[in-house]
Amino acid sequence: MRRATLADVAAAAGVSVPTVSKVLSGKKHVSAATRDKVLKAVRAFGYEAPRPPSTPRVGLVDLLIDGLGSPWAQVLIRGAEKAAARWGFSLVVTSSARPDFDLRRWIGIMRKRGTDGIVLVLSRANSEEITAIGELLHVPLVLLDPVGQRDPRMSTVGATNWSGGVMATTHLLELGHTRVGFIGGPLDVQCTLDRYEGYLAAHRTFGIESDPELTRYGDFLVSGGKRHGAELLDRDDPPTAIFAGSDLQAAGVYQAAAERGLRVPDDLSVVGFDDSPLCETLSPPLTTVRQPLDDMANEAVRLISEELTHPRGPAGTRIELATTLIVRASTDPVT
Repeated sequence: MRRATLADVAAAAGVSVPTVSKVLSGKKHVSAATRDKVLKAVRAFGYEAPRPPSTPRVGLVDLLIDGLGSPWAQVLIRGAEKAAARWGFSLVVTSSARPDFDLRRWIGIMRKRGTDGIVLVLSRANSEEITAIGELLHVPLVLLDPVGQRDPRMSTVGATNWSGGVMATTHLLELGHTRVGFIGGPLDVQCTLDRYEGYLAAHRTFGIESDPELTRYGDFLVSGGKRHGAELLDRDDPPTAIFAGSDLQAAGVYQAAAERGLRVPDDLSVVGFDDSPLCETLSPPLTTVRQPLDDMANEAVRLISEELTHPRGPAGTRIELATTLIVRASTDPVT
């Protein structure tokens, strides 16, 4: 049977997930009746007492990431390993994309063996469950490249996605492209919205009206880039350039173009996002927006170290690191 989640406990008690967290972490401002309902549900689902805040350091930082196979994830994990060593920790990596992954069981493992802090890298995240992880384990928690709207109580590290979108689109408009397609990730992922807003802002700066029919949303994978790239290229009035929300999507656009006898960049200019190792292996090498993944990982672990040293700070810190346009051979002036 499926293991119960924090949301299941909350539903059984008729309260919200944060309320369950407050009860389990011993916080006040919860009525006696509500507390009794929550504790009854917690006992029914077998939850253990939360880890005490005074638990001594064990020298471990956990990275929970929803995929290990992409070039982006591999770069990020390497950066996190270096950062952990720099700040005096060992890194433990867990993929939430594993078929057998269960959040409740993972929290139980964290509680039993201990961890000094958690870095979350999740393209799909329930804000209530994220908050509950930090409160139940009583450890610093940092969201890296966060999704959704930011919780001001949560420390986050990200990149300047809006500026990256402006730079990518500006580069294409400066080359004379006036029909620029946009392929983003899921609509509920904040970086997708930020990159798209940058795409629109660049059009406004040039006085060029963007065509909403050239916009697609899906995922950050090769398959999604190929599918949406095919849709755009099969139009009667196809774009002459495409800004893809990830390097993987850009690789999919390459495939869609090749299947239609189009050459990059002679017939179609393409810009990606991330600057993963994939960029140099594509033919031609991909123009892209670089995210400083090493620096992002380092800042996430540094925030954990600082919060352990100063328990009343810097929780709630927001760090955005600059993106950079890396011009390679996948973009040319429009012909």
